[in-house]
Amino acid sequence: MIESDIKAKLSFSDGTPDIDLPIYRGTVGPDVIDIRKLYGQTGKFTYDSGFLSTASCNSKITYIDGDKGELLYRGYPIEDLAHNCDFLEVCYLLLNGELPNASQKKDFEELVMHHTMVHEQMQFFLRGFRRDAHPMSVLTGLVGAMAAFYHDEIDYSEPHAREVAQIRLIAKMPTLVAMAYKYSVGQPFIYPDNSLSYTANFMRMMFATPCEDYKVNPVLVRALDRIFTLHADHEQNASTSTVRLCGSSGTNPFAAISAGIACLWGPAHGGANEACLEMLNDIQANGGVEKIHEFIAQVKDKNSSVRLMGFGHRVYKNFDPRAKLMRETCYEVLNELGLQDDPLFKLAMTLEKIALEDEYFVSRKLYPNVDFYSGIVQRALGIPTEMFTCVFALARTVGWIAQWEEMITDPEYKIGRPRQLYVGETSRKVPNITVRK
Repeated sequence: MIESDIKAKLSFSDGTPDIDLPIYRGTVGPDVIDIRKLYGQTGKFTYDSGFLSTASCNSKITYIDGDKGELLYRGYPIEDLAHNCDFLEVCYLLLNGELPNASQKKDFEELVMHHTMVHEQMQFFLRGFRRDAHPMSVLTGLVGAMAAFYHDEIDYSEPHAREVAQIRLIAKMPTLVAMAYKYSVGQPFIYPDNSLSYTANFMRMMFATPCEDYKVNPVLVRALDRIFTLHADHEQNASTSTVRLCGSSGTNPFAAISAGIACLWGPAHGGANEACLEMLNDIQANGGVEKIHEFIAQVKDKNSSVRLMGFGHRVYKNFDPRAKLMRETCYEVLNELGLQDDPLFKLAMTLEKIALEDEYFVSRKLYPNVDFYSGIVQRALGIPTEMFTCVFALARTVGWIAQWEEMITDPEYKIGRPRQLYVGETSRKVPNITVRK
């Protein structure tokens, strides 16, 4: 970053001399105060639990304005990308900074599809897991194991080695996710078919069997492709920050992405759409639409432990722009499959209507978020609930890789090392075991 002439004066009431801290301005969004020299000049750290007010890096990849409900990939609004580009175009954009022209798109698609197969021995590694293991635990292990199978390019200070790893991860992730699913249900693995598109190929690997091939439905392929696009990146969230922190040690990208998958697994992060479907199933089991107002009353009750999943967002204080797009897709899929009268989907749409009209939810801006709709769409597509977060990880891999590449090539990058406010015991002597209480 170029030295800033704009300063913030920090004053202390404990006798510490005032200091001036540089202020940097991004192209859009809040300014940041550079506190890197704070400890050296004052002996003090800042305290920011959860990093709610801390910028850990500078980035050109993704921008979010939570108040406006705006999401940009490399400056392009998510709405424009979702309507005009497929997922591999978005991948190219995130990796390279610009959308591909027709020739570049063709070359990139061929490059990715050339790498869709995984090493045959990964099947034996996969069989070491229990059949009833959660697919996310399996996927975390499979991606971490890629470092053992693809270690021919190991000098990640070299651009070509990084590019090979990036393409391998994007290309092989659908194959690994499908393998994790097939293993869990006891079906044979389906090899990739590179004559299909990236998303159609994934759906075939998920749902085809040796005795009955999968017939690609373009409406459903387009729906899943949009899910991939909407989840491709989301700025410095927990899993992306995990990838950056893990990668900052210089570890290989497969290990860093595996760490991101492990973080994404949490129900407060990537597991939210899974939790949303579980909530809908619970409501359905306790009376469904007929009893939904009882559920809403529990949600509003401050003394109740019942939580409304799939509504509101930590960043978006307005409607999640991804949710608007996913809502369109949701209704397209339900109409295509004739599921408008499915009890669970009717329940979801009733809950949506209440949340958009009830003053309690509207005043708190608890709008349906992308997890609400994407969970419904994935269920309609036949994807089991426990696979939802794996699909999320598949989509987010390109964002993680783009963020990792940006960090590795940043001349200011250092190994991540957060500090702490220590509130434990001061230095003390170890007492003899005979006098310990």
